[in-house]
Amino acid sequence: MFLRLLIESFRRQRRRKLLAALAILLGTTAVTAMLAIGTSVGDRINQQLSAYGANIVVYPSADTLEVRVGGVDIRPAAAGAYLQESDLTRIKTIFWANSVEDISPELPVTVAAQAGESAKSLPAVGYWFHHKMKVGTESYTMGAPQIHPWWRLRGQWPQDGALDQVAVGSALASELHLQPGSTVLLNGQVVRVTGIVSAGDATDRMLLPPLALAQHWTGHPGAVRRVLVSALTKPEDALARKNPATLSPQMRDRWYCSPYANSIAYQIQEAIPHSRAEQIRRIAQGEGTILSRISGLMWLIAAASLVAAGLAVSASMMTSVVERRQEIGLMRALGATGATIVSLFFSEAAILAIGGGLLGFACGSLLASHIGVQVFGSATPIEPVILPLTLLLATAVAAGGTAPSLWRAVRVEPATVLREEA
Repeated sequence: MFLRLLIESFRRQRRRKLLAALAILLGTTAVTAMLAIGTSVGDRINQQLSAYGANIVVYPSADTLEVRVGGVDIRPAAAGAYLQESDLTRIKTIFWANSVEDISPELPVTVAAQAGESAKSLPAVGYWFHHKMKVGTESYTMGAPQIHPWWRLRGQWPQDGALDQVAVGSALASELHLQPGSTVLLNGQVVRVTGIVSAGDATDRMLLPPLALAQHWTGHPGAVRRVLVSALTKPEDALARKNPATLSPQMRDRWYCSPYANSIAYQIQEAIPHSRAEQIRRIAQGEGTILSRISGLMWLIAAASLVAAGLAVSASMMTSVVERRQEIGLMRALGATGATIVSLFFSEAAILAIGGGLLGFACGSLLASHIGVQVFGSATPIEPVILPLTLLLATAVAAGGTAPSLWRAVRVEPATVLREEA
């Protein structure tokens, strides 16, 4: 009998049930899309922000020491402390090694260049370009072009390890009338120009030799002055900004095992002797700010969609109760309890929630993929856990929308309703 009443309810009130299901469909569509995008937006924003360069810098710990005489810092701007190139493979052995996408060591040097009959001193920075780093059984290609994706090259990059090749910044090349294939006398040796680099910053007025050539010029084999690291990180939150030395052991482990820029920098500092690693804050903070604003907007849209769906379901159910007063009164007169009436309406709501939720999940998945393609250039992956969560939210919305009308349904007096009908 209960099942028959349920079927008859949907058969005789098709329009109202369809409107309620449509409201749930629209609400769950928005929720599914927001949940799908929200679970992947952090990594996607991180990948987009990687175009702005490294987010961690590593340098010798001796650079943090002050050398003062009479209150004046007399330490040279380019102090003689170095990191060792051979230690850089340790970066790919830290706890968050898989988050490290690129490593770019640098070694600045001043070069004597012969231009015609005059000599001039030119700034140069040695780089890896397409350096093969082998860690265990894994091999990685690291270098400056990957960590500075905005650099534009005309020609070719110098070969890593070559002692007779160099790239030249576009402004400097124009000043010296150099083209790819030209030769120039640097520190008394003939060096071939392999490419011209346009970076839009001070790099345009520099020489860009391979790191091995810069080490040869400085007389410090294996030396590195600074290392830029690009890593996929979790946006900053309150825990990320804590000093790990002040945390309890449990919270410190949580901080250490979270892919914050600070914790990855801390692990790099542990791995490389005599080093200091810090996050480049403008990248990490920018990511956190953008992500918090986008996430807030998405949750606001999802909440508004659910509230609107709940109100629509409530209006539909309230109207249904008014139209079915005689039916409810007759059921009460035949012995139906308040629990039976409540079960009937909640069963109707559950069917609407499951049907609308499943369709909403399908539509929301398509919407999330479309948004992902339009905004990020690739479809948004749908996590399996989103389906039960969507159905749970749809059920909650349907139950919440049905609850107000149940108070009126269980208060129907059979005698009054049947007398009105008579």
